[in-house]
Amino acid sequence: MVRYEGKTIIKLNVNGELHDLAVRPSDLLLDVLREQLGLTAAKPGCKNGDCGACTIIMDGWPAKSCLVLAAEAEGHVILTVEGLDGTAAIQRAFVKENAFQCGYCTSGFLMVCHALQIQHPIIPEELVIEEWLQSNLCRCTSYEEIRKAVNSMYNMPK
Repeated sequence: MVRYEGKTIIKLNVNGELHDLAVRPSDLLLDVLREQLGLTAAKPGCKNGDCGACTIIMDGWPAKSCLVLAAEAEGHVILTVEGLDGTAAIQRAFVKENAFQCGYCTSGFLMVCHALQIQHPIIPEELVIEEWLQSNLCRCTSYEEIRKAVNSMYNMPK
């Protein structure tokens, strides 16, 4: 990292592209993704890690970007919904199962479910799926449809 007028230049690997960004030590990854890179799929919800609307994937695991300082993300591989390009099995499964209502939580759930498939390439037991889905909230209560989408995801061609 290089210091630059109260900011630090960091390199972030986001959706397969390297970005040089000037950040303050207190800048959240969520805010840098949205404001500097224009990647707005990760949503600000609670900003304390409870709702999961800001979930991204970091090094293959779901992470709440409101709890990660941008400088901490340097050296890690970050994937956002924009990086899925509409081709991921979970995106197709969400459409097939109508697993969304207002849509605010959808990108966070997509990332959790995509990471679930990365970490568990063969459909896991229902208890494992339930545990993964507990990290995110849907205020419209589309939980049944989201569970159906997760099961459907494992039956879709990759």
